[in-house]
Amino acid sequence: MKTLHSEAAMQVEQIDAYEALVQFLYRAPIGLVQTSLDGAVEMLNPMASNLLMPLARDGGLDNLFTVLEDVAPQVRTLADAFTEPTGVVCDALRVPLGAGRGAPASPQVLSISLMKLDAERWMAAISDATLDIQREQDNLRRRLRSAARTDTLTRLPNRSAAVEQLQILLDRRVAHQAGDARFTLLVLNCDRFRQINDTIGQSAGDRLLVAVGDSLLAALADRMRAGGLPANSRVDPAAGGAGLVARIGGDEFAVLLDGLQHPDEAERLALRLLDTLARPHHIDGHEVACRASIGVFWDDGQGGDADAAMRDASIAMVEAKRAGGARHVVFEPAMRERAAHRADIEAQLRTALLEEQLFVVYQPVVGLVPDGGIDHAAGVEALVRWQHPTRGLVPPFDFIGIAEECGLIDQIGDFVLERSCRDFMRWRAELGDGAPRLIAVNLSRAQLAQPDWAAKVADILTRTGMPARSLQLEVTESLAAQDEQIQVRLHELKALGIKLALDDFGTGYSSLSSLHLLPVDTVKIDRSFVCKADTSHHHRVLIEATVKVAQSLGMNTVAEGIETPAQLDAVRAQSCAKGQGYLFSRPLVSSALVDWVRTQQAV
Repeated sequence: MKTLHSEAAMQVEQIDAYEALVQFLYRAPIGLVQTSLDGAVEMLNPMASNLLMPLARDGGLDNLFTVLEDVAPQVRTLADAFTEPTGVVCDALRVPLGAGRGAPASPQVLSISLMKLDAERWMAAISDATLDIQREQDNLRRRLRSAARTDTLTRLPNRSAAVEQLQILLDRRVAHQAGDARFTLLVLNCDRFRQINDTIGQSAGDRLLVAVGDSLLAALADRMRAGGLPANSRVDPAAGGAGLVARIGGDEFAVLLDGLQHPDEAERLALRLLDTLARPHHIDGHEVACRASIGVFWDDGQGGDADAAMRDASIAMVEAKRAGGARHVVFEPAMRERAAHRADIEAQLRTALLEEQLFVVYQPVVGLVPDGGIDHAAGVEALVRWQHPTRGLVPPFDFIGIAEECGLIDQIGDFVLERSCRDFMRWRAELGDGAPRLIAVNLSRAQLAQPDWAAKVADILTRTGMPARSLQLEVTESLAAQDEQIQVRLHELKALGIKLALDDFGTGYSSLSSLHLLPVDTVKIDRSFVCKADTSHHHRVLIEATVKVAQSLGMNTVAEGIETPAQLDAVRAQSCAKGQGYLFSRPLVSSALVDWVRTQQAV
């Protein structure tokens, strides 16, 4: 009796387990299908029936491979190729169903997994992957959007993120949600970053930019935390809040800070950042100070366009850079007109280069012979001019500074150098021994910043046939004295046999005591000293000292801006070797210079 009872209990337990299994299969949230090796369906649960029925051509679900033939023929192929006794044939195979199958809410993508149970059976698991696909696509879009709004080098928000956050603040003002709180936008540009990059190398320059970004974050950490934004805004570039530090261009950064009450707070912030950036960074063994020019835009409470606000802050930054850099300037509406004028000049100047509206004039440099004579063939200085088709002759003051700012000055300088060399060789052919013996051409920082510029000069000399000893390249005193890299370039030019001159001496940063450190052959005494040489004892003493120190170093001297016989007598009395100015001649075009030389020879 006990044995029969035990057997009955065991049968009941087996029935309960089977019913539990059936209930599981019936209620399972995924479709389960068991088939024979040829795909004939032996068992499927309701979920599998619901998922597969829209795919059945005749409404029958007798064979799994046949049902899937139109949407996933590879399932049969994979099964036929599977030779193992058991194992997974495919796992979570995504099968798009395409439009028009079933009701609008029907699955759009199925996920199919196929496993071989034994030598006689397959088991397939089928699920609706539509929501999974949508979630994955949403995540991908979010990641792509975040990547598109993040600077790859510094991991700071980029320009797009800064503009987006700025627009949010501007729109909030229009919606009267800001109360009394205002925001400020600061645009920072690293001063002389190109020269720094040339000195320490591009990869080190990149690390310097990362360090600058870190410094800005550190300087603003307290303000950003106070407003509820994480101190390191790299965590989430999309986050809104009290502040944002972004890299918006090559060596440009933007700082956006909300919750301010008065414009003075924005200026104090700018001063704080200037102080922070003035501290040197240690990059690959170099101690580098990356000063900056900052443009400040203050929220005027009127709302507006984020791109326009960013433009206004950038205009103020350019004004800071024009004023010498390492300072801040607050935007004023009048700056827009000046910026528009500069942009107009820049565009016209680019056209001028293409259409050869620029030309070169030459001002004679005469030798001051000790017996009172004048050597009219001592040399000439090349000067660029612009003949505008509608504005007429544009003075250099109106376009040289803009050319320096927009990066055109090196093209202009190269044009002047080559044209001058060609004209010089033409004078020698026309005038013979009476031609000017030397031609002086001004150099710009942009030209000297080019690592291969000495090679460019050598190429121009070769192509034009210009003797190196007859070419004098002139660099301003402040440029030669301030930049070690510039002095390297000057030594490279000296190695070609070219003469070098220090222009505008007395107005820059060098002094008589440091003159011997500069690789120059000639010192040009600035016109601000020469114009008072006949009336000011102080200026005569300065000229005399300059001439004596230059002579002791084996250098020549040129007095610039001589306009009266009295000024000529004064500089001659100080033993100045050469003179230049309107007393002798105004700048002349090439053909007029030839006529001038012939006239002087005849006299």
